[in-house]
Amino acid sequence: MVRATYPVVGWREVVGLPDLGIGYISAKIDTGARTSSLHAVDIELFERAGEEWARFFIDLGAGHRSLSCEAPRVEHRTITSSNGQSEERLIIKTDIRLGSETFRAEFSLADRSDMLFPVLVGRTALRKRFLVDSGRSYLQSTDDDRQRMLR
Repeated sequence: MVRATYPVVGWREVVGLPDLGIGYISAKIDTGARTSSLHAVDIELFERAGEEWARFFIDLGAGHRSLSCEAPRVEHRTITSSNGQSEERLIIKTDIRLGSETFRAEFSLADRSDMLFPVLVGRTALRKRFLVDSGRSYLQSTDDDRQRMLR
């Protein structure tokens, strides 16, 4: 039997979302969530070259400027949050950088202003890429990454 070895991530990491112009942002690694989630407000849909796109702002608070982002819309999906409430959310696909790996992942857009982390990385994005050590933090994030993160 051949065993694959995967990099190990902690329960929180610094990630990048290069397609959205975000180099370093704080993320919670959450194997209990199927879909990854991104803090987004003022979401509006528009058409570009025959495709539906989403324009939204990531309000980072704490003295940081809001970032205006655009991404192609993938779909709408019903997402059940950790408190058991279901809601229809817009889903986008974008690149995420975690440690030395960069890959495409789906993110639901949601107002996460009441959450500690603006990004939640769910198990679908982690599957066949990473193992999670829930007792440790920043295993794939350097001290330099942590100094640069937006939140």
